Amino acid sequence: MKIDLRWQLLLAVICVALLVSILGYQVQSVGLCTTPVAASGGQIVEGMVGRPQYLNPLLSSQNPVDTHLADLIFDGLVRYDSDGSAAPSLASGWEVSEDGKTFSFELQEDARWHDGRPVTVADVAFTYGLLQDEAFPAPESLRELWQAVVISPTSSSEISFILPQPYGPFIDAATVGILPEHILGDVPVESIAGHSFNRAPVGTGPFMVAPGSDWQESGILRLAPNPLQWRSGVKVDFLEFRFYEDHAALASAFLNDEIQAITTVPEEGIAQIGAAEGMRLFSAPAPRYSQLLFNIGETGTDALGDVSVRQALAMALDRTALVDSALDGQGLTLDGPYLPQSWAFVPGVASAFDNQPGTAAGQLDGAGWTLPEGGTIRQKDDQQFRLRLLLIDEPRFRALAAAIAEQWAVAGIGTELLTVAPDEISTVLAERAFDVAMLDVEPADDPDLYDFWSQEAIVRGQNYSGWNNRRASEALENARRLSDQAERRPYYEAFQGYFDDDLPALTLYQHVYTYGLSEDVQLAEIGRIDSPRDRYETFGQWFLFFREVASACPDEEV
Repeated sequence: MKIDLRWQLLLAVICVALLVSILGYQVQSVGLCTTPVAASGGQIVEGMVGRPQYLNPLLSSQNPVDTHLADLIFDGLVRYDSDGSAAPSLASGWEVSEDGKTFSFELQEDARWHDGRPVTVADVAFTYGLLQDEAFPAPESLRELWQAVVISPTSSSEISFILPQPYGPFIDAATVGILPEHILGDVPVESIAGHSFNRAPVGTGPFMVAPGSDWQESGILRLAPNPLQWRSGVKVDFLEFRFYEDHAALASAFLNDEIQAITTVPEEGIAQIGAAEGMRLFSAPAPRYSQLLFNIGETGTDALGDVSVRQALAMALDRTALVDSALDGQGLTLDGPYLPQSWAFVPGVASAFDNQPGTAAGQLDGAGWTLPEGGTIRQKDDQQFRLRLLLIDEPRFRALAAAIAEQWAVAGIGTELLTVAPDEISTVLAERAFDVAMLDVEPADDPDLYDFWSQEAIVRGQNYSGWNNRRASEALENARRLSDQAERRPYYEAFQGYFDDDLPALTLYQHVYTYGLSEDVQLAEIGRIDSPRDRYETFGQWFLFFREVASACPDEEV
C-alpha cells in the first residue's frame, strides 16, 4: 500500500498546532486571577419602633417615625447644616430686607418632583397657604405663625414672605417640606389629611416611595433612590423600612436576620444588640438633652425659691455616675440650655454644678435647711425638705429618677416620685403640680428660646418653671428681632449668663444617638447619624454583593 506523505504531514501539523494551543492555554490560565468587585442589586432592610401615620411633612411633627421618613422624601426651602446654620435646599438663596420683615427666596432652577414635574413658586405658595387655613390640621403654633404672614410670589422663580414685625427665627419655618400643588391643589383642604397621598407621596428628596409599597397593609415601606439626587448611580435597589411594636421585637428581628439596620438602638438595648454577631454600632451626640426643671413659682416648694438651694441640689448630684449607673454610660454631661452643636452655644458661660457634696451641704445649712440630730431629712422651721419629682412612666426615666433620689437622700433631701403617662405630662406641667420635673428637651435648630424662658411664656408659653427674669426675657426678645447670626449671638451669650446665675433648670446630660448596621452592608460610611438625610449621604457607594472579575495575577503569583 502506498503511503500518502501529504496526509501524514497534514496530520502532524494539526497535532503540533493542537499541542501549542493547549500549552498556551495553560500558560494563560496560570497568569489569570479573579478579583471581587462591588455588584449591584438587593435591598437594605432597616427596622424602627413605631408605625407611620402621615408621610406628609405638614402632618408629621407629632410622630417621630413620620418625621424621620418625611426628611428622606421631602425638601424644604432651606435645611440646617451640622452647626445649626441655615443652608439652601429647594431655594438657591434668600435675602432679608433691612427692616427684617421680608424674607425673599429664589428657587433652584433644576428642582424636580419625583414624577419629573418642575418645582414651582405655586407649590411653595400652596404649601404654606395650607398652614394658614383653619380647615387644615396643622399644629396650632405653626398656624398662628403663618396666619400672620403675607405670602407673595414675586416672579416665576421668587417668592417673598412679609411678616408684621421682624422675626429672625422665621427661617426655621422655611425648613418645612414643600408639597406638590399639581397633585393636591384640587383636593379640598379638609380632606388632605385623609388623602391617599399621605401613604404614597411624591416629594423631591433623595428617596421616593416605590410603587406598590402598601405599608399600612404589610408594615413595610420600600423607598427607591431618587435618580435625580444620585446622578452617579447607586448599587442598592431599595432602602426598606419595617416597623415593630417595641425594642425587644426590633432586636429579635436583627438577631433572626430579618433586618440589616436599626434606626435607633435604645440605651437599654446597647449591650445585647452590640454583642450580636455582625453588628456595627455608630454613636454620636444627639440633638436632645434631659434636664431637671425647678418649679420656682407659687405652686412649688418654698425651698426652691432660693437660688442657693437650687445650686445645692445640682451640686449634690454626680451626673457622670447617674449616666453610668442608670443609662449604661449612654450620655454626655452638659451644662446650660444650649447644645454644643448650636451656633449660639458659648463655652465657659455655664457653671459645672456637679458632684460637690461638701459645698452643697454648706449651702443648704446656710439657707437654714439643716439635719436634725439623728435625722436623715433636712428641715427648716419644722418643715422637712421633700421634693415631688415628676417624670414619665418609662424605664429610662424611672431608672434615672431612682438614682437621683438616692443621691439626694445622701444630702438629706427626701424625694417623692410622681410618674405619669407620656400623654399626661403636658397637662401636669401646665398645672405646675410638681416641684422638680425631669424632661427630655429637643431644641429647634434655631436658638430662639423665647417661648420657654421669657416672662410672657409664663402665661402664654412653656415657661413651666415660672422663672421671671426681666433681663433674660429682654435678651431673648431682642435676639429674635434680628436675622444676622453675628448680631444675635451677644444676646444669647447674655441670656446664658442670666440662666446660669439663676439656674431655673439643671441640664443632666446630652443624649447619645446610636445607629446599628450589619457588616453585610459594605463600604457604608455613615454621616451625621441623628439626621436621616445626612446618615445616607454616601448611600451611592453602599453595596451588598460581590462578583468575581478575571484579572491578571500579580507577578509574584505567576
